[in-house]
Amino acid sequence: MRHASFRWLALTMPVLAAACARDDAPTADFVINYEGVIPVTNTDPPPARLELVVSIGPKTLTDTGSPDEFGRVSSLALGPNEELFVADDLNHEVKVFGLDGAHHRTFGREGEGPGEFNSLNAVAWAGDRLLTFDPDLGRIGEWSAEGEWLGQRTTRAGVTGVPAWLRLYGVGPDEVFQFALLGPDLQRFYVGHDSRGETGDTVAWMRAPPIGRPAIVCEFEDRIRFFPIPFAPRFLQHPGPGGVLYSALNSAYRIFVTRNDGAEVLMVIERPLPAESFSTAEWRAANAEYYEWRETRSDASCDPRNPARPDARPFIEDLFVAPDGKLWVEVVRAAGNRWEVFDTEGRLLGSVPAPPRREEHVVPAFGPDYLLTIRRDSVDLDHVDVWRLERGN
Repeated sequence: MRHASFRWLALTMPVLAAACARDDAPTADFVINYEGVIPVTNTDPPPARLELVVSIGPKTLTDTGSPDEFGRVSSLALGPNEELFVADDLNHEVKVFGLDGAHHRTFGREGEGPGEFNSLNAVAWAGDRLLTFDPDLGRIGEWSAEGEWLGQRTTRAGVTGVPAWLRLYGVGPDEVFQFALLGPDLQRFYVGHDSRGETGDTVAWMRAPPIGRPAIVCEFEDRIRFFPIPFAPRFLQHPGPGGVLYSALNSAYRIFVTRNDGAEVLMVIERPLPAESFSTAEWRAANAEYYEWRETRSDASCDPRNPARPDARPFIEDLFVAPDGKLWVEVVRAAGNRWEVFDTEGRLLGSVPAPPRREEHVVPAFGPDYLLTIRRDSVDLDHVDVWRLERGN
């Protein structure tokens, strides 16, 4: 069984140009004015907790070849009958488990034919079909719950990147979006899919207001490396059911739900949390990797050369819309990140401590009141944890 660990990202310049559209792409602008829309303001959260349902992964180093050993988990999905579908990009296969941890079946293999993968960035459910996204082959595969190959849909080929970028956004029981670059100017969109094929729905990628650089970009030889600027403001967005878009500047706890490329504001969700500062020692520690790397790469050209220090921590790490329509927000707090869950009306259902998870190039997945996370242990082996949101005392 093969294993791999991403320590950092290196891409050739042509690939980077294909994977990311221009910053000045003429898409929609982030919402500034929402006059006439009364925000849904949430204060004290009701009681809630995350209960660990199952943890799947090798128990010891002698478990080589067991069904619960993974090469590199890239994506997760909770399917019919509460089965857990695990995409293993390194081993080019999907493994299926019950919520009791029992291995049910495995399907897929390396290749370019029907039922095969060259890359396996994402899995998501659309109705009764599992969709798998293979950006190297430029296709979305369709599978039954039992692992039968049902066909494929052609998507843009030759675009590569990490699963956190090129993934499938499952936002409804039969509604999945895919990031795409369309038109001669490579404008950024989310393209809709359902169990019958592409829906024809597109949601424009919203352009952020000027917030400065979220990352340091270093060029060296024929490669490029990114270093996120700690605590820097970032613009977050995620498609939602019915062609809406959830978006936020993470320097404020205010989330906008919009339609028609941002022209129509449907809802504004707010949380009045106090801003939190960070110490000089935290700032130095957060930038240590960048400066240590610069000492070994004197030939690198980095922009900016030195990161600008923000005034405070951001409020939001990321936001996600689950297939049942709930909004999951990972909130940044000095005492430890938290998951805050909102219903479709913007009401806070609970605030719970965020369990540890692998953050390199992967994102969590969700089911009805379920959180699915990927965790890497001390010897770089992936584990899959399934958590259930329990509400009430």
